[in-house]
Amino acid sequence: MAKGWMGLFSNRIKECDLQLGDHIYSWRTAYTYAHHGIYVGDGKVVHFMRGRNEELGTGTHLDTMMSASRPATTDSKCQKCGCDGDSHGVMQSCMKCFLCDGPLYRFEYEIDIARFMSRARGGTCTMAKSDPPHRVLHRANYLLHNGFGGYHIFHNNCEDFAIYCKTGLLVTERNIVGKSGQAVSFIGAPLAAVVSTPVRFLMSNPWGLVLVTAGIYCASRYAADIGVRSDVAKVDVEDLAITLGWQSSTEFLSACHSQISASGT
Repeated sequence: MAKGWMGLFSNRIKECDLQLGDHIYSWRTAYTYAHHGIYVGDGKVVHFMRGRNEELGTGTHLDTMMSASRPATTDSKCQKCGCDGDSHGVMQSCMKCFLCDGPLYRFEYEIDIARFMSRARGGTCTMAKSDPPHRVLHRANYLLHNGFGGYHIFHNNCEDFAIYCKTGLLVTERNIVGKSGQAVSFIGAPLAAVVSTPVRFLMSNPWGLVLVTAGIYCASRYAADIGVRSDVAKVDVEDLAITLGWQSSTEFLSACHSQISASGT
């Protein structure tokens, strides 16, 4: 039943239909959230993860729930890709380790507003345009070797990573929700309920309140979509470390000089 309903709200595909540079995801923990990555060919996925039980850093059951995005065991490595339960950061794994026995879905880009609003769940699509596959693969492979900064469930998560690889778009304002549609959904749904609560005193029909709450929720999803929000900029992947403050200009240039020297020896 759950799989049937989720098929109405997301774009489920077969592995044989995958194309290079696809942004893919798989639902976790009874479809409460999804893990995202970029398909790079040969049955491999580049994706962004944080260490076990540290996805939120709250020390609560929420960390345990989010840890379902990784393999279940730590005492053995996958013979195919070397992934284990303690793997974290930007990593490359086989499809089996990425999916963790979950279904496979493809994230949709450049969809119209009607289709965007019809999706009840965030984190499945965007109105933003995707770059060509070769640029997507370049970003994914570059970040595989250079990292994507520190993981944060609301500001810098696996969906943010995949969307950046696909679009090169980066939210320029710090300490606000990033590009992640599901992060906006986590915040937007309870926020919509709180904002619409005073309206219940003005309505005798409970369905009216439901429509108002749904409208606020959809409006928050639309305003936060990477394809329409104004606080975004196109950032080259080679400049990402400086833009996000992961490295100072001096540190970045020093690292570049070291890499150039090493390649010349």
